[in-house]
Amino acid sequence: MTDFRVVVIGAGMAGLLAGIKLKAMGIDNFSIYEKADRIGGTWRENTYPGLTCDVPSHHYTYSFERNPDWTRHLPPGPEIQAYFERCCDHYRLRQSIRFNAEITRAQWQDGRWRLTLANGETDDADVVIAATGVLHHPSTPAIPGMADFAGALFHTARWDHSVALDGRVGVIGMGSTGVQIISALAGVSCQLSHFVRTPQWIMPVHNGYYSEEERARFRADPAALEAYMDVVTYHRNVENYTLGITQPDSPGAQYFRQACFDNLESIEDEALREALRPDHEPMCKRLVFSPDYYQKIQHPQARLVRADIERIEPAGIRTVDGELHELDVIALATGFRADQFVRPMQVLGANGASLDRLWAQRPVAYLAVSMPGFPNFFMLNGPNGPVGNYSLIDIAEHQWGYIQQLLERVRDQGPLCATAQALEDFDRERIAAAKTTIWYTGGCQSWYLDAEGVPASWPWNYSRFVAEMKTPKWNHFGVES
Repeated sequence: MTDFRVVVIGAGMAGLLAGIKLKAMGIDNFSIYEKADRIGGTWRENTYPGLTCDVPSHHYTYSFERNPDWTRHLPPGPEIQAYFERCCDHYRLRQSIRFNAEITRAQWQDGRWRLTLANGETDDADVVIAATGVLHHPSTPAIPGMADFAGALFHTARWDHSVALDGRVGVIGMGSTGVQIISALAGVSCQLSHFVRTPQWIMPVHNGYYSEEERARFRADPAALEAYMDVVTYHRNVENYTLGITQPDSPGAQYFRQACFDNLESIEDEALREALRPDHEPMCKRLVFSPDYYQKIQHPQARLVRADIERIEPAGIRTVDGELHELDVIALATGFRADQFVRPMQVLGANGASLDRLWAQRPVAYLAVSMPGFPNFFMLNGPNGPVGNYSLIDIAEHQWGYIQQLLERVRDQGPLCATAQALEDFDRERIAAAKTTIWYTGGCQSWYLDAEGVPASWPWNYSRFVAEMKTPKWNHFGVES
């Protein structure tokens, strides 16, 4: 198939990975469509104060493109964005990227995908790889009176850097974003109010600096960097973490649980300690890692507000206890709609298949990669894939190894996708396993849960995922036209 063409949707971490790997396969006839004006995905969208990834810096890189120049043990957001920009340039991907080009419709017709852009343009491809990410549609709460606020109000993924932070700032939400913002701003120049409906467990972590001597050594000697990273130990830790989720009585689970308990007990003020005590088990939600939140929330210029929000008024936030918290800025650290994936793009497959119909109950995909009725439509970090406190770059690389084998089969033999039976069997087993995880049994609500309260993420350990991604079970795939 000499004119074999691939379209990648999204120029974030996974989309760039796809472009690099397509080139390595000798497939040069591809385009990456990006709805924004530059690459980066999550790290382009999020620029809030204190933005940090909770994966160790040297493990948050492509395995084939290490970065010896991280400044912190946990990578700061701007450095991550700069890393992806460098990778994009190094592998000469910009010539293959269409910016400000949102795909609104993908339809399988006459054995190929017809793609329609927001501006009406069209493109055709033999294969579509959706690398649209998980957390890119902000979730904005419907709080009464939001439009009445006289100050600045924005979601943290749309941070307005023109707004001064030298007055009274309110942060709503206690996920990783809210915690990082409080840590960054407490004691700097503003009065902080942290509005917390549901306290989360905080896993203590050290976030030191790499010295210039260390960075110079890593630059001069890649082997020294690999030895420092100790990939084997890192993967063993990821395995223990995932076992902690799937086996709540495992040593890994006990370790994380005790570390969170001990961290909370470090707060000497009993009233504050109890106000921050979660009502669920550690690891029931995605753990929040922080070196200093418990210290920063105790700063004289910071205040924890546990009373529920009743409404927003021109002067600030009114809580149900009647108090008006006067504010100049309100930041919504309220997360994302994790169930969207490629939507709102309309995807129409073979023989009348519709993504909206397939996902009417919940987003599903066989091994998070393929769906019946949608030939040659493959996903990186799609529904039901691993999501947690570990590197999604590592996850995406394993998925790419699997997708590459599908691409080679498509190129040689024609269209294919997972069979309906394969998806049905996989989803039945996945749901049964999900109901045994701490996400389901731990007594909490989180973005890991679908509309029916079932955990939507990979419910098994890391080693099973790696094994599944080694080689496709070809009897789980069929040919559709």
